[in-house]
Amino acid sequence: MKGQVVDKVDRQIIDLLREDGRRSNVEIARALGISEGTVRKRIDRLILNGDLKVVGVAEPSVVGYETRALIFLKVGLAQMASVGEALCGMPEVMSVYHVAGEHDIVVEAAFESDKHLTSFLTERLASLSGVLDCKTAHVLRILKHNYEWALPQPPPPTILIVDDDPDFLEVTRLVLEKDGYRTLIAQNGDAALELMEANPPDLVILDIMMDGILDGWDASWRIRANPHLRHTPILVVSSITASDYMGMFPTDEDNLIDNFLSKPVDPQKLLSEVKRLLARG
Repeated sequence: MKGQVVDKVDRQIIDLLREDGRRSNVEIARALGISEGTVRKRIDRLILNGDLKVVGVAEPSVVGYETRALIFLKVGLAQMASVGEALCGMPEVMSVYHVAGEHDIVVEAAFESDKHLTSFLTERLASLSGVLDCKTAHVLRILKHNYEWALPQPPPPTILIVDDDPDFLEVTRLVLEKDGYRTLIAQNGDAALELMEANPPDLVILDIMMDGILDGWDASWRIRANPHLRHTPILVVSSITASDYMGMFPTDEDNLIDNFLSKPVDPQKLLSEVKRLLARG
């Protein structure tokens, strides 16, 4: 992409325009629950950055171009640019690709007939200086057009759950995965740090009392001290406030954690806080 990375709303706008390029900004805004001005500004930005094109695509067969072919060319290095430019100017040519591998240029083109294709190859293409070899493949059927391609969905956020209670781990894992998140599991601070260095998560749900009374708090210090992990949101979920060890729990003067929830925690409250911290991050 030439511009900034598209976000979730950009993707939704692009998907709606892919389905119907004639959709108005008002229709898109209504479908996404945002303002028409927001849609207009985002589309303008995407087009200006070269990230989006809204065009009409004609089907060649409706104007008699029934024969479709892929043409694979080997081209002299010094003539690559001139051959590519010449191909782009030919009306039969739909797409031109510079490629790596056995061939140098791949062309997708449409013709009125096999005779038209043969004439194109033997007269037009053969006259181009620099073309060393040519192979063709007839397209028998198109299963998917390039304009039908949808942006791949980004991977779901990864959440590391750190707790020595197997029941809490399993229940929390199920709640998060049901809501679309990917989860990792560790049972103490040391295991959490080791796992985070190998697979950095998007958020950590961390207990305090594990191998030691303040094991989770120590892990928070180590996370914040690691330059590769220090910005990872930390949500502490612990029962320490209802224990005899509450007096040992330090205040968060150094902003080690992003929020604290007491056990037992309502699943919807947990999901809401996870969503908030991920959005902020």
